[in-house]
Amino acid sequence: MKLKANTSLIIIIAAAILLQMISAVQYYYTRSLLADELEKRAESEITMKAIIAKNTLNMAENSLKGHIRDLKRNLSHPDSSYTVMEWVLKSHPNLTGCWVAYVPNYYPEKGRLFEPFVWWDHGEIKHAEIAAEGRDYTQNRYYKAVYAADTPMWTDLYQDVVSGLNLVTYVLPIHDDKGNIVAMFGLDMSTEQLGDTLNYRHIYPSSYNFLLTENGQLVAGPKHTRRKKVAEMASIISQINDSTVKKSPSNSGRTTVFPIKDADGDEGTVFYAFFKGQPHWQIAVVCYDKEVYGKLGKMRLGVGLLLLAGLLVLGLIITRFAKNDRKLQKANMEKERIGSELRIAKNIQKEMLPRSYSLGRDDVDIYGSLTPAREVGGDLYDFFVRDEKLFFCIGDVSGKGVPSAIVMAVIHAMFRMASAHENNPARIMQTINETACERNDSNIFVTLFIGALDLPTGHLRYCNAGHDKPIILREKGKVKSEKFATALQAKANIPIGLFEDFKYVMEETMLEDHAMLFLYTDGLTEAKNVERKQLGLDCVMAVLEKGDHLMPEEMVERMKQEVETFCRGAEQSDDLTLLAIRYEKVLRAKVLDEQIVVQNDVRQVKSLNAFMKQVMERLGIDEKHAKQIRLAVEEAVVNVMDYAYPPEVSGDITVQVASDGQWLTFVITDSGVAFDPTEKERADITQSVEDRPVGGLGILLVRELMDSINYERTDGRNVLTLKKKIVNNE
Repeated sequence: MKLKANTSLIIIIAAAILLQMISAVQYYYTRSLLADELEKRAESEITMKAIIAKNTLNMAENSLKGHIRDLKRNLSHPDSSYTVMEWVLKSHPNLTGCWVAYVPNYYPEKGRLFEPFVWWDHGEIKHAEIAAEGRDYTQNRYYKAVYAADTPMWTDLYQDVVSGLNLVTYVLPIHDDKGNIVAMFGLDMSTEQLGDTLNYRHIYPSSYNFLLTENGQLVAGPKHTRRKKVAEMASIISQINDSTVKKSPSNSGRTTVFPIKDADGDEGTVFYAFFKGQPHWQIAVVCYDKEVYGKLGKMRLGVGLLLLAGLLVLGLIITRFAKNDRKLQKANMEKERIGSELRIAKNIQKEMLPRSYSLGRDDVDIYGSLTPAREVGGDLYDFFVRDEKLFFCIGDVSGKGVPSAIVMAVIHAMFRMASAHENNPARIMQTINETACERNDSNIFVTLFIGALDLPTGHLRYCNAGHDKPIILREKGKVKSEKFATALQAKANIPIGLFEDFKYVMEETMLEDHAMLFLYTDGLTEAKNVERKQLGLDCVMAVLEKGDHLMPEEMVERMKQEVETFCRGAEQSDDLTLLAIRYEKVLRAKVLDEQIVVQNDVRQVKSLNAFMKQVMERLGIDEKHAKQIRLAVEEAVVNVMDYAYPPEVSGDITVQVASDGQWLTFVITDSGVAFDPTEKERADITQSVEDRPVGGLGILLVRELMDSINYERTDGRNVLTLKKKIVNNE
C-alpha cells in the first residue's frame, strides 16, 4: 500500500511538472508568435510613417527647388527675392518662413550682409531684412556646412524665439551663371503637424511614433510627449542614443529593438530605424506589452486554473485507484478509450477527404491525393455527384499548420452546404466568400476552384477564385493542331476571404469525350529541390504530355513520383494536392426512342398519360413501377406548365423517352423562361401544413420516384432529364 501511495505521489508530481512544461512551452510559443507579429506590424508602421514623413519633407524641398530658377533670373534685382519667397510660402502649408542669405558684399548697396526674410504672421505674409553685424549668418554652422559641401542640408530641430514653434530648416546653395555660390536659399518648416500626422493612427491605442535627428534630438512626436510623458520620452531617446544600452536587430534586420519600462512599471518595446538618404533622421515606434500580450496573460491564467483543476482530479483518481484495483482497471480502460478518441481526432482532417474514388458510374473516373507538408495542412479537395452533375473543388488556404487546417475544414463544410441545392459555381463561391469574410480578423484567404460537370453532356461550369488554372488533357490525335495538355481559360478573380462584396464570375466550356481535367495546388509547381529551384509549370506540362491514355490514378501517381524524384533530399515546403477527372460519354444501343409534344395546358396530361402507358407496356414494366414512373413524369411536366411559360402564353413541351435495356431516360424540353427545379430546396414534410412553405412537394415526389434528375439550360431551352433503372420482371 505504501509503495502504491509513493507511486501515486510520483505520478502526480510528474504530471504536474509535465503540465507546467506544456503550459510554459505553449505560452512561450504563443508569445513568440505574437512577438513576431508585433515586429512585422511595427516595421510596417515605421515604413509607412517614414514614407509619410519623407513625402512631407520632399514636398517642402521641391517647393524651394521649384523656385531656384526664379531667384537666379532676378539676381540683378535684390528686392525681387521677396516675391520669389512669397511664392514658396504659398506652395506648402507647413512652411512658416523663407529666407535668402547672400554671400558678403554681393550687393554693395545693401551693405556687407543682406538677408531678406518672409514669414507668415496670423494669416498674412510679412517681409523684413534681418541681417545685422551683431547677427552674422555667415558664422552659422549650417551656413558654413552647406557652403563647404556645396550640397543641400536639413538642420536639427530648434525653437523659434518669436513664434515659439519647433522648426527645422532646409538650406540649399544658389549658384550664379559661372557656378559660384552667391547665396543660401532656405525655408523654415514647423514639425508640429508632422508629429500629429505620424500619430494619427497606431497599431495599438497606447503606441506612438516620433522622429529624431541623427544625433538623437527630438524632431516630432505625439502631443502627450509635451505633457504627461515628457520624462518617459526623454528616457527612451536617451536609451536610443546610449551605446551601452543592450539593443538587437530585428529578425528582418530593418529595425533596431530594445525593451523599456516606464515610471508606472509598464513594460514595452521600442523599434527604430534610420531614414534612407537625407535627412539622416531616425523614426521610432513604442508599443506596450499590456496591449500586445494582454489577452495572452489572461489565457495563461485560465490555462493554469484548468491545469490545477486537472491535477486535483488526477490526484483524487490516483488515490482512489490505489485503494481499489478494480476501479484502477476501469480507469485504465477509460484512459485507453480517451487515448483512442484523441488519435481519432488527429485523423479528422484526413477523414474529411473523399473516402472512395468510386462513384459507381462508367462516364467519369476520378482520383485525388493530398500530401500535407506538416502533420495537418491547408489544402483541400472534394467531389460528389448530385442530379447527374459532378460537383468538385480544390483549394489552398494561405499559411500552413493548424490555423490553415481549421480554415480548410470550414471551407470544406461550406462547399458541401452551399452546393447541396445550388448548381451555379459562381453563386456557390459567392456564398462561401461571404461567410469566410465574417470575422476574418486574421486575414486568412483561400484560393479555390469550383466546378460542376454535367455528366450526360460534358458541359462544364466553373468559377475560379485566385487558384492555379486546371489543365485539360485531350485525346492525342483527335485534333492535330491542338496540344494534348492546355490550361483551362479561367478568370483569376480574387481569393475568398478578402472582400465580401466581390462578385464572382461563372465560366463554362465543353469537355470532349475521353478528356481529363487535371487540377493541382501551387505545392506542385513550387515544389523545391535541394538547390531551392522550383519544379515549374513547364515540367508539369511535360509530364502530362507523356501521359496519354493514362487513367486519373495513374496520372496522379506519376506526377507524385516526378515531384519525389525532383525534390529528393529536400524537405517538403508546401502541401501538395492533385485531382484528376476523366470524362467519357457513355453511348448504349437504344431499344426504344420515342417522343410526344404537348401544349402547356393541364388538359394535355391525358394525352401524356396514354403515351406513357403505351411505353410502359412496350418495355414490359410491371404495373407498380409503371405507375410510379408515370406519376413522376406527369409531375415534372405539370411543373414545367406552371413555371416555364407566363399565363396566357402558349408553348410546346417535348417529352422524349429512350431506353437501352438498362436505363429508362425521359428528356423534357421547353423553350420557356429559365427555371431550374433542382435548385429548389426539398420540402420539409415533417412540418405541419400551416408552417410548411408553398411548393417543393412536386419535385420532392420526382426525386423520390426517379433514380436521378438533371437540369441544363441549352440553346435557350430548359432540358430536364429523369432516369430510372429498369427492374427485371423475371
